[in-house]
Amino acid sequence: MARSPMRSDAEQNRTRILEVARTALRASSAASLQSIAKAAGVGQGTLYRHFPNREALLLAVYRHDLGELIDAAPALLDQHPPFEALRHWLHRLALYGRIKHGLADALQAATRADLASEHYGPVIAVITLLLESCKQAGEMRTDVDAEELLLLVSFLWRAEADEDWDARSRHLLTLVMDGLRPQHQHSGS
Repeated sequence: MARSPMRSDAEQNRTRILEVARTALRASSAASLQSIAKAAGVGQGTLYRHFPNREALLLAVYRHDLGELIDAAPALLDQHPPFEALRHWLHRLALYGRIKHGLADALQAATRADLASEHYGPVIAVITLLLESCKQAGEMRTDVDAEELLLLVSFLWRAEADEDWDARSRHLLTLVMDGLRPQHQHSGS
C-alpha cells in the first residue's frame, strides 16, 4: 500500500525537527529528544510521530547530511577547477565524518554497517567523478582510485577533536592533495 504524502504542516514540522537536530547534535551527541522538540517548537508527540525513537532521528539526520554531501560534488565542479573542487569536497567530507564519528556510540554497530553499505557506492561514485575530472584536467596522478583516496583521507575524522582540529585537518589535507598532484606540481602548504 502506497503511503499518502505528508500534509504541508507535517512536512514543515519534520524539516524543522531535522534542522534543529542537526544543530543540536553537532553541539553535543547527547542532545535529548525533549530539548530538540522544544527548540523546534513542537511537542514531543509531534517529534515521536516523525521519529519514533532517538535512533530513527539520528538515522534521518545521517542520511540527510550524507545526501547533501553527495549532491555537493557537481556544484563544486561547476564553481571551481577540478582539483579545488576535490579539495573542497574532501574538506566537507572531513567535517561530516568528524560530526558523525562523534555520534558513532549512539548508533548500533549493525545499523552503522547497514548505513555504510547503503552509502558506500554513492560516495565512491562521487569521489570517482571528482578524480576523473582532475585526471582529465591533468591535475592529478593517474594511479589513484576512489577507494584508495577514501581510505587515505579517513584519518581526517579520526583525529582528536580539539581547538586545533580544523587547522590541523586543513594542513593534513594539503599534504594529501600535494601527494595526488603529478610529480612536477605541488601546491605548497
